[in-house]
Amino acid sequence: MSEHHHEVHGKNLLLTIVLNLIITVAQIVGGIFSGSLALLSDAMHNFSDVLSLIIAFGANRLASRPSTKAKTFGYKRAEILAALFNASMLVGIAIFLIIEAINRLFHPSVVMSVWVVALGALSILLNTISVLLVKDDADHNMNIKAAYIHLLTDVMTSAMVVIGGVLIYFFHIYWIDPIVSMMIAFYLIFASYDIIKESVSILMQFAPKNIKIENIIPYVMQFDEIQNIHHIHLWRLDDHRVHLEAHLDFAKNLTLQATNNLIDKIEQTLHMKYNISHVTLQCEYNRKDNKSIIV
Repeated sequence: MSEHHHEVHGKNLLLTIVLNLIITVAQIVGGIFSGSLALLSDAMHNFSDVLSLIIAFGANRLASRPSTKAKTFGYKRAEILAALFNASMLVGIAIFLIIEAINRLFHPSVVMSVWVVALGALSILLNTISVLLVKDDADHNMNIKAAYIHLLTDVMTSAMVVIGGVLIYFFHIYWIDPIVSMMIAFYLIFASYDIIKESVSILMQFAPKNIKIENIIPYVMQFDEIQNIHHIHLWRLDDHRVHLEAHLDFAKNLTLQATNNLIDKIEQTLHMKYNISHVTLQCEYNRKDNKSIIV
């Protein structure tokens, strides 16, 4: 089966990296001058976007390298590792922000809200542009999707920063700054959970959620020549390629050519029904092995 690797738009990613560097530097400077933890939190989140995008771009290029004798799967899982690292980094940043926000709640300080509103608005504008630049790639690539979620959450968290700045300006409610910071942190954890869970499931070679092994069996057993399918392994190599291997018991001692023809039909059936891209079948006749579905 042919395998398609989605090519990430390099120019879009590069422009997105530049935009987020601008936001990061501006918010760090503004956060220090204004005394706003929420603004510094947003700056750290934006800096994590920069790292996320650089890693995403590099991993995509690495994953496209061809397989070799020493690396028979190539670097196909580089993007999965990158997605796991990026999402885990977000969780780490979120925990740090929660600790700092709790400390700020007990030791509140004056915040210059004009800086907060202005730089929060700048972040909303530039991150919205960034989201639009990588949206198409995120639809095809879990690694870029992790970076996309970074950017999307930045738009929303920056909006929270602006709202907090407005409340501070009009009502002098300085404790709202660490509260906004904590809300950003908890949202980062929420947004990262699914990516961490999915990337770990791929690395652990769990079966895809959308494919049930018990549903595959009838599609193989519909052929009269097949007596049994057992010792099944089903996993994802990355977020696109699904692999299956199994043992097949034949009801008749078929010729090699007849066996090959039947295997072709089974592969086509599994690809059309479940989009399984790579199938390895061990053909057996009158073999006394363990006939359990999962061994």
